[in-house]
Amino acid sequence: EVQLVESGGGLVQAGGSLRLSCAASGFTFDDYAIGWFRQAPGKEREGVSSISSSDGNTYYARSVKGRFTISSDNAKNTVYLQMNSLKPEDTAVYYCATKRPDSIWSNQRPTSFDNWGQGTQVTVSS
Repeated sequence: EVQLVESGGGLVQAGGSLRLSCAASGFTFDDYAIGWFRQAPGKEREGVSSISSSDGNTYYARSVKGRFTISSDNAKNTVYLQMNSLKPEDTAVYYCATKRPDSIWSNQRPTSFDNWGQGTQVTVSS
């Protein structure tokens, strides 16, 4: 059974930092790329960052590049998203998901991912 569990969300002031964790189980961790997505009220789910542990490829959305850093700890089967210089527009529910093995790396749309976690709320105050 594939399971992804997000944690680390919370309330933080603008300019602050949070580190999100995505703990994976039920599959061979090294065989899957994992991505972070977010969804704010009234908006579509958008890709934030992804990492492929097999070759080290990473992806960052333009809106978070230079502020967020994705990393993985293969021994712990966990992917992290370090979020610095947070802005109110970063407020959303953050999800992690595995990338479909038949999808190309350049396709970072939500439809190229599956096995979604339950999400963790990030709220950034002004």
